[in-house]
Amino acid sequence: MVQMRGGLLRWFRLAAGALLLALVLGVPAVARAEGAAADGLATAVFAGGCFWCMEPPFDALEGVVSTTSGYIGGHIANPRYEQVSRGGTGHAEAVKVVYRPDRIKYEALLEVFWRNIDPLDDGGQFCDRGDQYRSAIFFKGDEQRRIAEQSKETLKQSQRFTEPVVTSVVPATEFYPAEDYHQDYFRNNGFQPYCQVIIAPKVAKFRKEHLDRLKA
Repeated sequence: MVQMRGGLLRWFRLAAGALLLALVLGVPAVARAEGAAADGLATAVFAGGCFWCMEPPFDALEGVVSTTSGYIGGHIANPRYEQVSRGGTGHAEAVKVVYRPDRIKYEALLEVFWRNIDPLDDGGQFCDRGDQYRSAIFFKGDEQRRIAEQSKETLKQSQRFTEPVVTSVVPATEFYPAEDYHQDYFRNNGFQPYCQVIIAPKVAKFRKEHLDRLKA
């Protein structure tokens, strides 16, 4: 019995030492849950046509840290805008949303996504035509997949549409940030005709409908 107690005591001392070392070195003592980030942030990736149009609504949401325009779902590495816009690379223009799950839930991001796309269009979005402008939810992990598929099913059952919802729910592949001049395009180029005619009305409508979710 004494020997057993001595062994347990040594085990507890070793465990405590390992925990202390982990804290000092910044190494996690236990494995994190799937998809959890060290800083408590999470990411979501959505494609819904031109990424210039996709950024502003998410940027305005309380709990969203940043958005990045980019390309995803293709078959070549490090694609350029010219390649993607011509078609043939398989990529979709998309936006990566970094957010705080304790401030805004993935479900809320999906609500905003559905509000800003045409889920019935399998040939692009609005005036932007081609597979590179397709709508899609690129999920990260089983939890996002479950929530995204449930959200799509809820939309289908809502009877808002008589035609099929064609937006795809697919695993996230490598996301490639777009060129610098595409980032925050609406914010930096609001005077451009495309921004004034296409993006600005969508942003105004979104802000009116989501006042309770906007950043102060």
